[in-house]
Amino acid sequence: MKKLAIMGLTLALGSSLLAGCGSKSDDKPAATTGADTPKPSAAATEAPKDIKKVTLKMFQFKVEIADQLNKLKAEYEKANPNVTLQIETVGGGADYGAALKAKFASDDAPDIFNNGGFSDLELWKDKLEDLSDQPWVANVNDIAKEPMTKDGKIYGQPMNLEGYGFIYNKDLYAKAGITELPKTLTQLEDVAKKLQAAGITPFANGYQESWILGIHNLNVAFANQKDPDKFIAGLKAGSDRIPGNSTFDQWAKMFDLTIKYGNKNMLTTDYNTEITMFASGKAAMTQQGNWTQVQISKIDPNLKIGFIPMPINDEADQDKLFVGVPNNWVINKNSKIKPEAKEFLNWLVSSDIGKKYIVDEFKFIPAFKNITADAKQLGDLAADIQKYSQAGNVRSWNWFKLPDGAVQEFGSTMQAYIGGKKNKDQMLEDFQKTLDKMYKK
Repeated sequence: MKKLAIMGLTLALGSSLLAGCGSKSDDKPAATTGADTPKPSAAATEAPKDIKKVTLKMFQFKVEIADQLNKLKAEYEKANPNVTLQIETVGGGADYGAALKAKFASDDAPDIFNNGGFSDLELWKDKLEDLSDQPWVANVNDIAKEPMTKDGKIYGQPMNLEGYGFIYNKDLYAKAGITELPKTLTQLEDVAKKLQAAGITPFANGYQESWILGIHNLNVAFANQKDPDKFIAGLKAGSDRIPGNSTFDQWAKMFDLTIKYGNKNMLTTDYNTEITMFASGKAAMTQQGNWTQVQISKIDPNLKIGFIPMPINDEADQDKLFVGVPNNWVINKNSKIKPEAKEFLNWLVSSDIGKKYIVDEFKFIPAFKNITADAKQLGDLAADIQKYSQAGNVRSWNWFKLPDGAVQEFGSTMQAYIGGKKNKDQMLEDFQKTLDKMYKK
């Protein structure tokens, strides 16, 4: 992500989180007395017989808001009795992209689904409705438009803004006598040693999940390049390579540290187990983002948590988090109920109920200027993202800029490395082979 874009995100996040709750409409019905109020006719109290009833199919990947979406479904159906929302969630380790392709191949295509933008936008562009004329577009923060903009047109509604790093347990840090947060790789290892000496598992690693590895962990190596976009373009052109790249060598040291000081059986630890392990105090740190706030708070609403960076060396610029747009709502341009799909997405980000769910239920950092929230509403993790963003200490998300399927292969390669089936050089060489193969397609 370009430097100007990062600065734009800093401003967007700062203004979004510092402001108060979204204002409600000032429009109020005129006051009437019982005598002045006409009685409704029989025809007015009956539901129109010719009302068009539709089933709006949504296919989405964020497992952490699945329960909240079902609550939202009830709210929307109550306000719109002609619409039935059919929500299907595929995530938590499943390959959402493969599942989505299967949906379209089986003639069961959803009306609304998710798209990450950049290369994912290119892959699905012939299935996406142009949403440039929608009323919510004017309220999107500029940085949030970038992933889904092509040739001046906007094809997706950003879900939110998110950030990730290492989440840490403040009480376990205190128990181990840690008074200064680590900002460099050496400091992070010193912290891990202190935790281990105090009988505390330093890291909860859900390394059964390829996305935790091939998406978020490996992004650290891409985001730390001097110019991530230029580096990715160089990989595609063949002028840059991963083997021999000093940043990837440094990233491998950070990755090794999480393995060395991680939980047992990390290759059979899934996302839910990872979060449960961390939230129940069985480990002091875990690599995740603010999307875990809802699940962590369910397990222990009083848990004191925050973010620390994922440093790959001892340079002064390592105290940064990784911030971006996680995904977007898009509409199938071949859907037979596009008006209803567009109406739902507009309602989601413009109605008081929709805005309340985005902030209070989903705990999302809003990607819209008309949706405001404070740190108390969003939780400790979003508060730290606010702090880092206001200071300009953020790095970009780059996985959606890579070829389709690359991150899944990266994750499998990293799992083989964890299991001792590959050494570091073989792992980096396999990353390169994956890209070479996919760029030749």
